[in-house]
Amino acid sequence: MTAGLPEVDLLADHSVLLAIPAFLPAIALVAVIVVIAVRDRRAEAREHGETTRDDSPREREENR
Repeated sequence: MTAGLPEVDLLADHSVLLAIPAFLPAIALVAVIVVIAVRDRRAEAREHGETTRDDSPREREENR
């Protein structure tokens, strides 16, 4: 690309750095949605008296 031009110095391609601000809000939004969904599923499981895999044995005994 610039091999024939000795006066041109290609230092770096910053296209990835420029794309980060575009993807960070989308990733943050997905993370928030996942957290809300997990909390909702755990709350629903507690309402119905089901235990989840994340319950400790002590919590399961208290729920009985």
